[in-house]
Amino acid sequence: MTEVRQLRPTPDQFAYAFGGREPLLVVRPGTIVELFTEDCYAGKVTSVDDLPSEVCQFPFLNPVTGPIAVEGAEVGDTLAVHFVEITPARDLAFSSTFPHFGALTGTHQTAMLHPALEERVWRYDIDVAAGTCTFRARRSDLVIDLPLDPFHGTVGVAPAAGETIMSITPAAHGGNMDTPEMRAGVTAYFPVNVPGGLLAIGDGHARQGEGEVCGTAIESAMNTVVLVDLIKGRAPVSPRMESDSFLMTTGNTRPLEDAFRMSQSDLVGWTAELFDLELLDAYQLVSQVGLAPTGNVVDTNYTMVAKFPKSLLGIDAYEGIHQRLRAAGRDYLRHR
Repeated sequence: MTEVRQLRPTPDQFAYAFGGREPLLVVRPGTIVELFTEDCYAGKVTSVDDLPSEVCQFPFLNPVTGPIAVEGAEVGDTLAVHFVEITPARDLAFSSTFPHFGALTGTHQTAMLHPALEERVWRYDIDVAAGTCTFRARRSDLVIDLPLDPFHGTVGVAPAAGETIMSITPAAHGGNMDTPEMRAGVTAYFPVNVPGGLLAIGDGHARQGEGEVCGTAIESAMNTVVLVDLIKGRAPVSPRMESDSFLMTTGNTRPLEDAFRMSQSDLVGWTAELFDLELLDAYQLVSQVGLAPTGNVVDTNYTMVAKFPKSLLGIDAYEGIHQRLRAAGRDYLRHR
């Protein structure tokens, strides 16, 4: 029987960086973890009148739950994290615009003379049973029920070389990638950079368009179930993902075109390895069938994802671990 553990941090136990912390939980490979994550505002925004600049305190933004250490995980291994279930923990979620933050405004890195955008908060009503999150315009009567598509914007492990990286920054360890691909039913693969790996998860989104253009998604606390496993060796250069339909790679850097190149380069190399192709043959194949959704274009590093359809050649990565974890997750949901 699969072991099930719980992790529900107290407010003082949330982390705001990857690396530099002792684990809150140590698990064996193959363990299911039921955990709670707080929203990116650390739960401080509770109405449209709560401006983040007034109720939140930097750097206590984007809290993550963890770290979780995996027994036997050594540097150079691969941590497999299967998302069994991601469910909004409250019936309210919030989004906002921030001054000097977002894709369509001047920022501190792209300095402009015009005034910053207004800081404004939007409230979304969450109905898990109906599968909706409701948009309400702040300056008109427009109301739209949007489909729920929950995922975690921030997932990662401790960085290499003893480095500590703030939870708002995506890089080779994962972190704040803000890709909607990190949803239930997906298995993510992370490089183990320190003993135990030290997995942490946060930044739940009820849904988000690609790019997270205004700088925030529909930010929601989450009740999440993950199944954590270990692959000896074969650490990816940056996080990878696998769904029932796609193999996916990520690139996290600036400028955006280099994040694109990083994700595509890893996908070409992975495709060549999986299908025993010469590199330029893999390059040609990925060029004709690949997809390239955007993760985020607002964070300290940008994120691009590269996707390869598994149906073309009918092969799974890592000896089919995704399918095994997927089946175990479904079994957990049936019998809990």
